[in-house]
Amino acid sequence: MTIYETATLGGGCFWCVDTIFRELQGVEKVESGYAGGRTANPTYRDVCSGMTGHAEVVQVTFDPSVLSFRDLLRVFFTVHDPTTPDRQGADIGTQYRSIILYHSDEQRETAKQVIDELNREKVWDDPIVTQLVPFTTFYSAEKYHQDYYSQNPNQPYCQIVIAPKVAKFRKAYLDRLAKK
Repeated sequence: MTIYETATLGGGCFWCVDTIFRELQGVEKVESGYAGGRTANPTYRDVCSGMTGHAEVVQVTFDPSVLSFRDLLRVFFTVHDPTTPDRQGADIGTQYRSIILYHSDEQRETAKQVIDELNREKVWDDPIVTQLVPFTTFYSAEKYHQDYYSQNPNQPYCQIVIAPKVAKFRKAYLDRLAKK
């Protein structure tokens, strides 16, 4: 029997991160939603107001015997810019912050190690500003946000922002892509 783990990560617009994690071997489920804020049961409109404190996140259910949390984080850090507070490209606001909501002390320690390693490797010119906070509550985003890219591949945001990230990801992680 497979024992799955859960990771809750925010790296800007959840449409981008959702799309990429869906393609990784070992990922059982990806759900877009909101976490890290104060307001119960927020809507997309609420979160976009910047008043709820929530970030757009994905909750990833994965098989750690196929994909370790460390490897999941390494992918996470290559598909967004973790050095820009409250922003990813043209998306600006606290809901777009880089955040890891850890589910255990082990996840917290692994995340700290990966962040320290990446900072030492000087992968980016600026230090990583990803928030590392304990997971409390996840609120699923509205249905139309789930698997948005595959449902709307011709939408301009998908073509201009998500498609290039997906192409870069596929090239870098060809050996880690799930078989379709």
